Amino acid sequence: MAVQKMTLSSPFATALEEVLRPDQISVAEEDLQTFAIDQGPVTDYQEPLAVVWAETIAEVQSVVRLAAEYTVPLVTRGAGTGVSGGAHATVGSVVLNLTRMNKILEINAADEIARVEPGVINGDLNAVAAEHGLMFAPDPASYKISTIGGNIATNAGGLRCAKYGVTRDAVLALDVVLADGTLIRTGHRTFKGVAGYDLTSLFVGSEGTLGVVVGATVRLKYLPTIVRTLAVFFPSVQAAAAGVLALGTARVQPCILELLDGPSLTELDFRNGSNLSTRGTALLLIQFDGLAAEQEEALAATALEALGGTISREDPAEAQRLVDLRRNNRGLDVDAQNRVGEDVAVPRSQLVHYITALEEMARRHGVDLQVIAHAGDGNLHPTFSVPTFEPAGIAALNAALDESIDKALELGGTITGEHGIGQYKLRWLALEQSAEVLAIQRNIKALFDPQGILNPGKAIPA
Repeated sequence: MAVQKMTLSSPFATALEEVLRPDQISVAEEDLQTFAIDQGPVTDYQEPLAVVWAETIAEVQSVVRLAAEYTVPLVTRGAGTGVSGGAHATVGSVVLNLTRMNKILEINAADEIARVEPGVINGDLNAVAAEHGLMFAPDPASYKISTIGGNIATNAGGLRCAKYGVTRDAVLALDVVLADGTLIRTGHRTFKGVAGYDLTSLFVGSEGTLGVVVGATVRLKYLPTIVRTLAVFFPSVQAAAAGVLALGTARVQPCILELLDGPSLTELDFRNGSNLSTRGTALLLIQFDGLAAEQEEALAATALEALGGTISREDPAEAQRLVDLRRNNRGLDVDAQNRVGEDVAVPRSQLVHYITALEEMARRHGVDLQVIAHAGDGNLHPTFSVPTFEPAGIAALNAALDESIDKALELGGTITGEHGIGQYKLRWLALEQSAEVLAIQRNIKALFDPQGILNPGKAIPA
C-alpha cells in the first residue's frame, strides 16, 4: 500500500481541518509520543503523523472517508490499556481517538441492556448499571480506565470470565463505520437472534482491522446480592492448580477463580505491605455469587481441604482487598524488553502440566517467572523477566517465551486467551492457525478494508 505522507500543509491535513475543530487535531510532539503506543511490548516504534479526537459518529465517518481518499492508515484507540500492541501507531498513520465519545445512551433495566458510545469507561458503565441492580459482566483488570470500545476491539476478559464469559458474550449489537465511511448496524436488542451471518461476533476481537466501532448494545447481568469469598492457600502451585479440577468435580461454579504462585504473592507483599506469602506458597482466590453462594462455598471448602488447602473465609472488606490486589498485579510493571507478561490458555485439565513445564523452562533458561491465572477458564499470565538488558539475558527471555508458546499449543491451548494478537503476537499466530485459515482471514480483511488502511499490521499477518 502506498502511504500518503502527511505534513501540516498536506491536502489530508487541510481536509481534516474542514471537518474537525482545532482542538480535535494535534501534531504536538507530546501527543504523538503519548498516543504512539499502548501498554504492549514495542517491536517497531512509530510516531503517528497526527492524533484526532472524534466526538460524533458523523465525525468518525468524515475522518474515515478522508483516510480512504488520501490512503492514510488509521489506528483507532481508546484508553490504550491493551498489552499486545494492538493500538501501536504504524508508518504514516493517524491515530483516531474515540475517548470523547463517552455517553451512556440508554440503560433499559426491563430488557437488561445498555447502549453506549465506544469511549465509555467500563467502570463507569458498571456504576450506572448498579443503580438498577445490574452489571456489565466483563471486567478486565483495567476496568477503571479501559473503554467499552477497547474491550470490544480486543474481546477483553477479566476475573468474572469463569462464570459470565468474555466481552463477546455480552455484546448484542454494534454500530460500525466501515473503511469507506459507511455506517452499518449489526445484531439485535434481543438476547436471541440468528438472522444472517453473525457479523457482530466477527467485529468483536477484530482489533479495529475491519471497521471502527462507534456504538454498542450490551447485555447486562443481575448484580448479585450474596457474595462469598474463599482464600485458599496451598503448599505448591501444582496443588492449587489441581484444586481447579476439584471444584469442577464438586460441581460448583465460581464467578471468580484466580491462581497466584509464590513469586507473585511475594511481589504483591513487597508492593503493598501485605502478608500473603507467609500464608502459603500458592493461592486460589475464589468467589461465589448468587442465591446458592453459601452452599457452593461450603462444598468448595470441603473439596479443597481434602487437597491440603488452608481455607480462609473472607469478610467483604478483606475479600474486596484481595480481589483488588489480584486485579492490580498485572500492571505492576509495563512490559519491556526484559519483562514480558504472557497471555495463553490451556484446557483446564492441563493446568498442572503447563505450570510445571513453565517452572522447568524458567530454570533451564535462567529467567525469573511469576504465574497468575484466571484459573477458572485455563487462561494463564506467566511473566518472564531478567534483571538486566544484557544481550544474553534477553536472548534467554525470548527463548523461554517461544518455548512457553510451543508448550501451550502442544497441550491443546492457544497463544492468546484475552489480550489479542495485536502487533506483538503476529510472530506466533501461524503456529496455531493453518495456512488455509490465515488465508480466509486475509480475504475477510480485504473484503472489509480493500485499501488496507484500518490498523494495518495487527491481528493477522499481511
